[in-house]
Order: sequence, then C-alpha cells, then structure tokens
Amino acid sequence: MRLIIILINSLILLSVSANSDDFKLEFEWGNIKKCNSGNPNRVDNPIFKLQSVPEGTVLLKFRMKDKNVPSYNHGGGKTEYKGNNTIDPGAFKYKSPCPPGRTHTYEWKVIAYDEDNKKLGSAVAQRKYPE
Repeated sequence: MRLIIILINSLILLSVSANSDDFKLEFEWGNIKKCNSGNPNRVDNPIFKLQSVPEGTVLLKFRMKDKNVPSYNHGGGKTEYKGNNTIDPGAFKYKSPCPPGRTHTYEWKVIAYDEDNKKLGSAVAQRKYPE
C-alpha cells in the first residue's frame, strides 16, 4: 500500500513539473521609447505573450536584465493573472532599455505564483534593443 502511495505522489509531481516546463514567454518591444524611465508618467512596457501558464497561477512577477550590463537593475513589476495570455503595456513600471550607443541583449523573466505565494514555474525570453 505504501508503495502505491509513493508512486501516486511521484506521478502527481511529474505532472506538475511537466506543466511548468511548458510555460513560455515571448515579448515585443512595441512602442517603448529609449531611456524613458526618467518620466514617472510613462508606463511603456513591452507586449508580453504567455503560453501554458501553470495551473493555479494568480500572480505574475516580471524582471528585466541587461545581459551586457547585468549589474544594472532595471527592475520589473507584478500583475494579477486572470487567464489572459497577453500582458499589455502599462501593467507595471520598470527602467526601460537605455544602451549607451549600441545594441544590448535584454532578458525578461516571468515567475508564476499561486494564491499561497508558492512558485509554480518560470519562463525567460531575450531580445536585442534597439532591434
């Protein structure tokens, strides 16, 4: 009996892992303006597209990193997840791309959380700016 319970628990864990492994993130820069972070009224986020968001997700936390200058904190933000797989501009504020005189590669990471603030999965996407 104990072996059956262990096997069932293992299958449940494999099922959860498979779902979170399918979690994907894509983004487009859209109409964001270079170096617009100094204006607190601007909220020109990229357009985020999500696939296979883990079951039970209620909160998404986003974070941007400049792969050429990883020590610079661009920040990110969070937004409630209500089943919509497109996160439109204005969902949160962050420090926009501002590469000095050349193109940099930027990485966005999104982490999905459930109602108990348990991490359900994460996804990463990269793009150059300016393109």
